[in-house]
Amino acid sequence: ANGPHQEAVVSTQSTGYYITNNLRMVVRSDNRSAHVKVLRTLGQDGRTLPLQGHVGFDSLPDQLVNKCVNLGFDMNILCVGETGIGKSTLMDCLFKANFDDTVHSHKSPGVEISEHIYNLKEGNVKLRLAIVDSVGYGDQINKENSFKPLVDYIDEQFENYLQEELKIKRDLVTFHDSRIHVCLYFLVPTGHSIRSLDLVTMKALDKKCNIIPIIAKSDTVSKSELDTFKANIMEELRANDVEIYTFPTDDETVAEVNKDMNDMMPFAVVGSREDVKVGETVVRGREYPWGVVEIENELHCDFVKLREMLIRTNMEDLREVTHRKHYELYRRGKLKQMGITDDGAHPVSLQETYEQKRAEHLDELQRIENEMRQNFVNKVREKDLELKRNEKELAAKYEGLRKENNEEKKRLDEERKKLEDDLAAIKKKREDLERANAEHANGQNTKSKKK
Repeated sequence: ANGPHQEAVVSTQSTGYYITNNLRMVVRSDNRSAHVKVLRTLGQDGRTLPLQGHVGFDSLPDQLVNKCVNLGFDMNILCVGETGIGKSTLMDCLFKANFDDTVHSHKSPGVEISEHIYNLKEGNVKLRLAIVDSVGYGDQINKENSFKPLVDYIDEQFENYLQEELKIKRDLVTFHDSRIHVCLYFLVPTGHSIRSLDLVTMKALDKKCNIIPIIAKSDTVSKSELDTFKANIMEELRANDVEIYTFPTDDETVAEVNKDMNDMMPFAVVGSREDVKVGETVVRGREYPWGVVEIENELHCDFVKLREMLIRTNMEDLREVTHRKHYELYRRGKLKQMGITDDGAHPVSLQETYEQKRAEHLDELQRIENEMRQNFVNKVREKDLELKRNEKELAAKYEGLRKENNEEKKRLDEERKKLEDDLAAIKKKREDLERANAEHANGQNTKSKKK
């Protein structure tokens, strides 16, 4: 009910008074729907009532903190940059730990996603940290689709969370949230301008995750060149409508420092796993012939500012923006693809959408089945025609071979007859010759006897 004299329909299992939207309502005791009349309204914003003693709901923040501490937190960081630019080293420096470091080659045929999960604990707070590395990014000659594996991976994590939400039996409290909360984009310190590959990739990712650009190995660029490089980067990002993460300024406790840090982006950082002795102090830094670069010295680089903003001040905001903005955008698009809408005068329910999609799916299956059946009939008909054509060709070929065989047989018979006649003639000549020789021999013998 929205007015002082309207009625509402509710379902309940017990009798009592309920204050819903600042309205006191009387509810029936059975399980059926009941018409509830408004007894009194307290106005749109209600009214302030003084308490006569301690009630205890001021402990709600403590209860929430204790629950969150017991469950622990998830933080997923995507590191994007060329091989050897210092991604793993910076992660070790940020969390003061020695994570698994696998040396990757520059000869990778494509971009691969490498995910490592670590369980960290600081005080009583447990953090499940996932470091996702873009192995082989920027190492190929053809870099046209280098960003696609990154986008596919982020969408896959969104899809996993969405599928868990849509389950009938779901448990989002204990579900491992693998959505990317922040993307640390490592820029090559060219000192001049941002590369086309970086612009294209960040443009593809800015609607998927919170991007924080970082100038890696900033100790290779002079101070003046670094300031110019930062200004050029931000100008090109604005010119190409690339949206990067901005630290929130709505909280008064951190608004001023976050505003100052937004003006200092991108952060120029230096990473190192080595401890260097400077005077009597051992610091984490990089030693050169001309001196030492201390990574935690704000005069040398912005590493401390990055750690303060990323971990100590705005980690929860990164998680919240991921869920409220980037995941919500993905979820809205997916639900629209499924036909689920809640805008307009006639919102479509999930049941209606399911029935509609089921009918469309059955129609599609029927269409596919009809196409397959027709294709099968056509192929059988074509095969039958082909077999008949082959049969005719074989019959004609057989008839031709049979005629050739008969002609060849006739020719051979004639040749055989001719040979037989020739043999008979030769045999007769030989017999005549033998007879003549015999008669001649008899004549010679008769003459000899007469002498």
